[in-house]
Amino acid sequence: MPAALAGEETKAIDNRLELGKWLVSPDNPLTARVTINRHWHYIFGRGIVETTEDFGIMGSRPSHPELLDWLAAEFVASGWDIQHMLRLMITSSTYRQSATLTAEKKHIDPGNIYLSRAPRFRMHGEQLRDLALRASGLLVAEVGGAPVRPYQPEGVWETLAMKGSNTKDYKPDSGQNLYRRSIYTIWKRTAAPPSMELLNAPPREVFCVRRELTNTPLAAFVTMNDVQFVEAVRVLATKALKSEGETSARLDYITMRLLARELETDEKQLATRTLDQALEQFKAAPEDAAKLIGVGEKPADTSLPATELAAWTLVASQILNLDETLTK
Repeated sequence: MPAALAGEETKAIDNRLELGKWLVSPDNPLTARVTINRHWHYIFGRGIVETTEDFGIMGSRPSHPELLDWLAAEFVASGWDIQHMLRLMITSSTYRQSATLTAEKKHIDPGNIYLSRAPRFRMHGEQLRDLALRASGLLVAEVGGAPVRPYQPEGVWETLAMKGSNTKDYKPDSGQNLYRRSIYTIWKRTAAPPSMELLNAPPREVFCVRRELTNTPLAAFVTMNDVQFVEAVRVLATKALKSEGETSARLDYITMRLLARELETDEKQLATRTLDQALEQFKAAPEDAAKLIGVGEKPADTSLPATELAAWTLVASQILNLDETLTK
């Protein structure tokens, strides 16, 4: 036991079991504070101590020290109940307030350090991929199993692999393995899945606690063009076409799965104009429609007109790419 941590109550610590008990002892405030701060970071996009990976003297000072103390004490008192603490955070008035950035708030609290508005940041890459798969109904909810290989551009592993490496060649899986949750995607330490890397997933060479939160054109490139996302919105569009007969109802079918709400009247008018324009373009170039709906392993439904399915795929993609959809 380091002398700096040793006190009267810690002198008996001379083995791993006693150290483990001390780490979660109510007399040790550090474990609860670090854990709570990390969950606060996941929910609000910024920890009460911004350097969630560093609680030492080189780290940041807490913006709300008394709040952190209270949350840590509540965490211990609840019996280390993480669900209780998460529910406490997301039902708070701080989390449920508007995310609107007014001129006054921008001047007083530009970085939202003092939580003058609700958090607003893009979801992580794994969450976005799983969202698209879940909304389309493609997501395989099976738990456990070996890593899987979803879609990936050719040549990524081959370029970085050493000669004779057993991971030199990447061959995507087929069937259900293409639609497993992102947690099961295989990672090559020196060649992360490209779509995840472009969405700021951290590399695996080093341990990472605090992930980057950025919005770049490359992120939009992935969600609008990656095979997994295009296939997902095409399947979602197919279900909307086969489930509903009217344009308005079809839009509601899509938005309820992506936005958890129906569109307002003016929003539906805008989406309908986009649909009409897309239909006109694809009727003039049916080969483009066939190319769009042919993306992905799952075959397009041949009972639906290709131009209509392509147009609805485009609309579903635009709804998927709304800031409201992609932002936590």
